Amino acid sequence: MNGRLIFELSRDKRKGFSLPQIDVPTRKTEELIPSDRLRKHDVCLPEVSEVDVMRHFVGLSILNHHVDKGFYPLGSCTMKYNPKVNEDVSRLSGFSEVHPFQPEDSVQGALKLMYELGEYLKEISGLDGITLQPAAGAHGELTGLLIIHAYHKKNGNARSKIIIPDSAHGTNPASVITAGYKTVHIKSNQNGLVDTNELKKAMDDEVAAVMLTNPNTLGLFESQVLEISEIVHQSGALLYMDGANLNAMLGIVRPGDMGFDVIHFNLHKTFATPHGGGGPGSGPVGVRGDLAKFLPVPIVGRSQEDGYRLDYGLSDTIGKIQGFYGNFGVMVKAYAYIRHLGAEGLRQVSEAAILNANYLKESLKDVYDLPYDSICQHEFVLSGKNQKARGVKTLDIAKRILDFGLHAPTVYFPLIVSEALMIEPTETESKESLDHFVSVMRQIAEEVEDNPEIVSSAPHNTPVGRLDEVKAAKDLNVRWKG
Repeated sequence: MNGRLIFELSRDKRKGFSLPQIDVPTRKTEELIPSDRLRKHDVCLPEVSEVDVMRHFVGLSILNHHVDKGFYPLGSCTMKYNPKVNEDVSRLSGFSEVHPFQPEDSVQGALKLMYELGEYLKEISGLDGITLQPAAGAHGELTGLLIIHAYHKKNGNARSKIIIPDSAHGTNPASVITAGYKTVHIKSNQNGLVDTNELKKAMDDEVAAVMLTNPNTLGLFESQVLEISEIVHQSGALLYMDGANLNAMLGIVRPGDMGFDVIHFNLHKTFATPHGGGGPGSGPVGVRGDLAKFLPVPIVGRSQEDGYRLDYGLSDTIGKIQGFYGNFGVMVKAYAYIRHLGAEGLRQVSEAAILNANYLKESLKDVYDLPYDSICQHEFVLSGKNQKARGVKTLDIAKRILDFGLHAPTVYFPLIVSEALMIEPTETESKESLDHFVSVMRQIAEEVEDNPEIVSSAPHNTPVGRLDEVKAAKDLNVRWKG
């Protein structure tokens, strides 16, 4: 059933539920709610049976694309299949029904989970302090930058600038501005990596930190990271790692060992918690030892006498950055994921993600331009500039991909690649899934040559055709009207 028909199927007095008669004394509504707050007319809601409601929502889920339905190669977002056991664990009543105002002695299990998750993240990152409070990656970026600001201010050297490479994650500049800094952009070299000569020129005593996405958004590992670390630290600045692409590093290399002072994690990406539709997410921040005193409070501590507790005693804390202690349900799923896989399994995650990305890259580079032809990590970036020269844009290619029941990759990002197609297959896809994606991409490349109109007018097989995206952005209206 088409999802929009639920209103049209509405019939007076038709119901999908029945409630027992109220057998307790009641008060008139007017005694509880001021009359000017009461509705003057009935709410216009559909009156339908239970089966109609079920078909409505199942129908909507079929229309929507999601990772349980099909391949989702969204670059830099790690939309991988998420084991359902993690979902089941997060719904256990001891986790799902706890309240943030409960006394600490009544939530020892939840606090233990948070404490141990923090310890695992310290080990994975090679850093010494952790906060679980940030609600998502960009929130983690802001938290890390506020810690960096507090560190320099404490040392009597408040600095004003943050350096960001042009291959950085897209949210970095906004976080920098929000934290009160000025952004300084440096260009990549011909290999798509940080140009250390440009970095040296940009460094001065006003630079508070360098924000480095590693691997960067081209999917390339910053092989000169130790030299970068030395350059940054020689000027008294700190080195921040955007951990959005940590899916390529698990168990292979640790950010702390590379010289990073601050890192944010994306639990909702790296450790398999669904993050489509805007959330929820979780963006913990790890720091080196001398920065731990600036972490938001509370952090979860442990003592022999009191067990696990919320510790508010950090001397130079930046304060709270969220109402309570973080998005706990996401933490439970990430904890279950880490415990299930263990150290060896986490390394296999990254190895498989890297293998899958390189397999796709090698399978497609003869039909799409590959601006940086080197071994990639978990993702890579193609260019549709050759197809554009024949009148078909990257956006058209992305729309055509939808006709085959696949989600499109990230397009037009990173900005340093013209007509960019950023592709991340993740570790959870089989070779058969990858081969199907390759066949689709090669077919589209052939269509550009032989029948470009079918690509430039796509999609053809989706529930709705190509939308007017400018109008949709300016005139968003999702209200149903009968």
